[in-house]
Amino acid sequence: MTSLIDLGSGSARLALALILAAAALALFVLVLLLGLSIGKRQGRLEAERGLPERLGREREDAVKRSRAVIGGQTAEQFAPYFPDFPFDPGECRFIGKPVDFLVFRGAASGAVEEVVFVEVKSGASSLSKVERSLRDAVQAGKVRWAEYRVPAMDGRPR
Repeated sequence: MTSLIDLGSGSARLALALILAAAALALFVLVLLLGLSIGKRQGRLEAERGLPERLGREREDAVKRSRAVIGGQTAEQFAPYFPDFPFDPGECRFIGKPVDFLVFRGAASGAVEEVVFVEVKSGASSLSKVERSLRDAVQAGKVRWAEYRVPAMDGRPR
């Protein structure tokens, strides 16, 4: 009985070896892709397993933080009207950033005696880096007066 391929020749053996190697490589790639697909699916299922509870906790935390921020911003705006606020509300000007208020003490009586930088805090909040640097600059006396004149709109010098 004769076979289609004569395995006696060297080139036929080489061709058969290449075909077997290609088949083995294709099988390996197929198994690898199948494994990756299964692993990806397992990972997704594992990640989704606690998702509803985690989302609920994260949303609740976000709402708490938002309420704290809004409460702090409200307290900043109304601080001059609280009974224990140490300055005349009519002499306070809300700035917001980097400091909440500038107080012009004595302005209500016609002559400013002192300018006070006021930062309002609530709860356990602390000064930001910029607020600390502003406080340090004021305490070091690094404050000055500057005047800027807007150019005349009609082109004539003032």
